[in-house]
Amino acid sequence: MHRFIALIVTIFLILFVGSSMIFIVDQRKYAIVFSFGEVKKIISMPGLHLKAPPPFQNVIYMDKRIQTIDNLQADRYITSEKKNLLVDLFVKWRIVDPCKFYVSVRGDASLAQDRLIQVICAALNEEFTKRTISEVVSNEREIVMKAVRKKVKRDASNLGIDIVDVRLRRVDLLENISESVYQRMKAERQQVANEQRSTGAAEAERIRANADKQREIVIADAYKKAQKIKGDGDAKAAAIYASAFSRDPKFYAFYQSLEAYRRSIGKGDIVVADLNSEFFRFMKNSAGSMAIPAVQKRKH
Repeated sequence: MHRFIALIVTIFLILFVGSSMIFIVDQRKYAIVFSFGEVKKIISMPGLHLKAPPPFQNVIYMDKRIQTIDNLQADRYITSEKKNLLVDLFVKWRIVDPCKFYVSVRGDASLAQDRLIQVICAALNEEFTKRTISEVVSNEREIVMKAVRKKVKRDASNLGIDIVDVRLRRVDLLENISESVYQRMKAERQQVANEQRSTGAAEAERIRANADKQREIVIADAYKKAQKIKGDGDAKAAAIYASAFSRDPKFYAFYQSLEAYRRSIGKGDIVVADLNSEFFRFMKNSAGSMAIPAVQKRKH
């Protein structure tokens, strides 16, 4: 009977010791094996693993997933203009060095978050004090966040932590300064708009002046060419007239007189003139020398 009880106790002891030597690592966890308070091994691969039984070796687990700090209350930060801003943000982080994380914060995630919040607030305050409200809210917001992420990553690496992202969810102005800030931003935008309009008007005036100049040049050049063509035509016409006159001067004189009659006397015109004048000499005859027949007087 005593032997049976001893056998049962021995079996239980073996099972207990054996179970204390086996541990399972989840794929979402890190496992750190300690021996009398000293880190012996860090296991990141999931599966079944062996260790010495307690108190020779112990195991603690740490989460390797990305964790989020999003329960922060909006905090006040001072800009270079000595104005207060309410800033709300969130942080995503994860453990990348379990040994350093354990040594720094004893593996306590809440303590690590408190340390991260302090580092982030210090980095934000440093960046905000360099900039105006307008720069923080609109112009340089992404630049601010890049600088904050860089500084927080550097400090967080000492804790065995990698900062995945730091984002501003909201940046609000206090009620007592929001209206003045908005009015100043509006005035700045209005000034930029006026400068753009004046620049555009000056450019439009320059373009119109240049177009008018080019128009005058084109018209003058066209007039010059037209006058040249007209002069050439007149010269050719004069040459043709001269050639015709040299062939038959009397016919040329007769033709020129007829052209003068056509241009001077229109249909229905009444001409009062001396028929013996040189202008009407070809009305006497084609030679321009015979006496004109007597004109019968109209009966009244």
